[in-house]
Amino acid sequence: MEIVEVGPRDGLQNEKRVLPTGTKVEYVTRALFAGLRRIEVAAFARPDRVPQMADAEEVLRRVPRVDGVRYIALVLNGRGLDRVLALDPAARPHEINYVVVASDEFARRNQGMDTMTSLDGFRAVAEKAREAGLGVTLTVAAAFGCPFTGEVKPDRVRGIVAAAGPLGELCLADTIGVGVPVQVEELAAGVREAAPGVPLRAHFHNTRNTGYANAITAARLGFGALDASLGGIGGCPFAPAATGNIATEDLAYLLNRSGLATGVAVQQAAETGTWIGAELGLTSVPAQLGRAGDYPGNLS
Repeated sequence: MEIVEVGPRDGLQNEKRVLPTGTKVEYVTRALFAGLRRIEVAAFARPDRVPQMADAEEVLRRVPRVDGVRYIALVLNGRGLDRVLALDPAARPHEINYVVVASDEFARRNQGMDTMTSLDGFRAVAEKAREAGLGVTLTVAAAFGCPFTGEVKPDRVRGIVAAAGPLGELCLADTIGVGVPVQVEELAAGVREAAPGVPLRAHFHNTRNTGYANAITAARLGFGALDASLGGIGGCPFAPAATGNIATEDLAYLLNRSGLATGVAVQQAAETGTWIGAELGLTSVPAQLGRAGDYPGNLS
């Protein structure tokens, strides 16, 4: 089971402390040491709105390039992709992740446009990115609920996916941590009908302590990848009270012990989660493994 490490992007973007580029590069390096092989390292967003990501180009230039490792960058529009493509090819990410928000109100607040206008942008960006040899993921954010307008119906998400055009990978995101396992089942069925055969990925926050139940449900439904952040840090700067992602170390423990090998060394991941929390000035991180330890003993 693949874990996509999103701490260097989604984890850091909601934290008050802006870390130096060197610390971000060390964060990625430690993630590699813990066995993670697909990492979202940066977002090409407006620096005035997301100052934590202002050094996206420099991070990509400096992260270690290792065989078998794939780096992802979040891109919100054509300008973001232009910044990616302006990089030397050796410094580019291997993939881009483009976010379309499921509710119009949240989409306007997050991206200044409604959902379907954002989807038009995705189609144009995806085509240009594929021509440049980049992998493309569409993330449908707030697929499980909107902080401003409430429930998001599965048919709404299904309609977005059906209108998206060709997809390389589809990620369903519970941006504000309201989802429960039955929603995972309903959404999976709907998007598989709308986009048969497209690999599925999920992105869960643990705001209401349901993130891990949702993750194991997605794994059992055949999702190929799950997002998580070391330490469980992060959230969404545009969603009120959105807390962190499910923690990489806790998720790896759950999956490994369930017979779904992740390749993640739990103890090293937990140590990195504790370390990044200290770098951010946090008294503790949401992850449990750093306190409880692996079981049995300190095995990975």
